[in-house]
Amino acid sequence: MPLILTEEQTMMQEAADGFLRENAPIAHLRGLRDGRDPDGVSRDLWRAFGEMGFAGVLIPEAYGGLGLGAVEAGVIAESLGRTLTPSPFLGTAVLAARTLAAGSEEQQTEWLPRMAAGETIVSLAVDEGAKHRPDRIAATAERHGNGFRLNGAKAMVLDGHVADALIVAAKTEEGTTLFLVDPKTAGVEIERTVMVDAHNAARLTLTNVEVDADAVIGPVGGGDAVLDGVLTLGRGCVASSLVGAGDQAFQITLDYLRTRKQFGKLIGEFQALQHRAAHLFSELEIARAATLAALQAIDAGREDAPLIASVAKAKASRVAELAVQEGVQMHGGVGMTDEFDIGLFMKRVRVLNELLGDAGFHQERMARARGF
Repeated sequence: MPLILTEEQTMMQEAADGFLRENAPIAHLRGLRDGRDPDGVSRDLWRAFGEMGFAGVLIPEAYGGLGLGAVEAGVIAESLGRTLTPSPFLGTAVLAARTLAAGSEEQQTEWLPRMAAGETIVSLAVDEGAKHRPDRIAATAERHGNGFRLNGAKAMVLDGHVADALIVAAKTEEGTTLFLVDPKTAGVEIERTVMVDAHNAARLTLTNVEVDADAVIGPVGGGDAVLDGVLTLGRGCVASSLVGAGDQAFQITLDYLRTRKQFGKLIGEFQALQHRAAHLFSELEIARAATLAALQAIDAGREDAPLIASVAKAKASRVAELAVQEGVQMHGGVGMTDEFDIGLFMKRVRVLNELLGDAGFHQERMARARGF
């Protein structure tokens, strides 16, 4: 399959870019941050996502969504990376929506239409420590009455502090199991954590949280199989956001090189900086191609899609990090000040690098898969 977007996918990219430039530029992030907004995310903007169809990009048409695939979700994620928009898109429209695809008819009927309309936020709670380790879930779910009793803690729960529902991964006797939990349930404690990039996550503590058997998503003990697909898709979309953020940082830097003068010359005329810019452009194109290949592999249902997604996440992480580091350095000392947007991109890339596994995590994953 050629590594280019189709005409329809290109139209979606243009629509997402245009919508976010108009409704959620970087000034939107600054406004939420500087105003110390208690939610850190705009519900009105999320509803507008629903009206545009972005919130339901992966949700079947039968539930009010567009019923599209990973490439289209990646296109929107890349646009979000360009504008640094705080949005529940990754947590709700990607991770939660794909998880609920394994849910019961009742669960899908209750939640998917509202998610597609941008009327609700659902958060996936998997990780428990500072690093992404989905194979080390310690939270437990013991059978209790006609349901389960959950205990444990979760970290990096995207938008968990404003979630209308939580999807919690916990260990049962049969293995990893996914539970749909009302955040208002007794024993659930949620602490908002504002990340360095002014986006939102939460810490979640579960103490003897009781849920009914119908809260289980998919089969009991079947959580790992569901999570494999969900996290693969999420990694592809995070890679897309990294490409978007890295590319926008590159464009900002190019504009600066074309206008900033030093020693009576535009600094963009210095050959050393031209060489570095050319190298960065090449690296960004490679990362973009690797990411699109991963998203296409996911849509095609290929068995090697998880590893291709790891390649994309690792490459996009390294390249986006290079883009923001080069950008800050080429700006000089002012690049570290809050007045210039380039520093905001550096912070966002740092968080995205950690989300769903950093480059080291995915490099080790690929090495182990190949017997090293």
